[in-house]
Amino acid sequence: MIFGFFLGKKKPRISEYIARHLIRFGIPLSVMGLLLKEGIDLNLIKSALLAFSTIGFLIVLLNTFPIFKKRLPNYTLQLAGLIGNTSFLGIPIAMALLPSKTINFTIGFDLGTTLFAWIFGPLFLQEKSIEKNIPNIKVLLNALINSPASRGIIGVLLAYIFQIDGLLGNFLWIPARIVIALAIIIVGTRLGLITNQKGKFFDLNEEIKFSILLKLFILPFIIFFVSKLFNFDFYQSSAVILQAGTPTAISTILMAEAYGVKQKIASKILFTTTLISIVTIPLLKVAINVSN
Repeated sequence: MIFGFFLGKKKPRISEYIARHLIRFGIPLSVMGLLLKEGIDLNLIKSALLAFSTIGFLIVLLNTFPIFKKRLPNYTLQLAGLIGNTSFLGIPIAMALLPSKTINFTIGFDLGTTLFAWIFGPLFLQEKSIEKNIPNIKVLLNALINSPASRGIIGVLLAYIFQIDGLLGNFLWIPARIVIALAIIIVGTRLGLITNQKGKFFDLNEEIKFSILLKLFILPFIIFFVSKLFNFDFYQSSAVILQAGTPTAISTILMAEAYGVKQKIASKILFTTTLISIVTIPLLKVAINVSN
């Protein structure tokens, strides 16, 4: 990230170039590596469905009611408030704080979040594909088929069909880590660009503040409520709540860079939520223990 920080100061356009290639090649390989390495079980699927459906419901809610739409008027703000850094921060945190039996819940939540982000994010951010905020079915299916996450899932299915999942999982784990490193460099370049804007480093308008509030406080509470509703045990609930409480995902910057949509907003929210989460994630873990 430090390397990316100084790179962003010197070469402001480099992040857009890297982001396009990550979306085309890196994300599918990363999804394949994650799934093939850890395997698929019922807990992973259940957690993935929880993340995917909850984020989808909240997106609909935010765009249906004017009181919410007024506070978060565009998809960049909404995605930044709902898509967390589950891959690069959430999974390591869960591995450090929770027993290994919860890893599939953690990975499942990350998968559900990743799928939603990369299936619908590009669709939402390409304004030409949206009419009155209702995606055309043909456009939606095209986005589903061609999304980076979907290509990764298709690759996993093919690996299982040809019974090369074990070999391919070990092989792809290396490029998956390279993708993580490149994505972190992208974050650094955007932070470098922010610091070039003298006097505006922490200039946060009301809309950005609402997005931060949604990401670090409201979403974890909603996931807590949903996990209790579906009778998750303590460790299962802890896994998904901690994932929900992660700061804004690197993918929001990758998509903003790739499609040229409100990059400054995405980078400010990512930077601010990452700083604040240093305090909120430990507090969230304490709150989870107290509520048990």
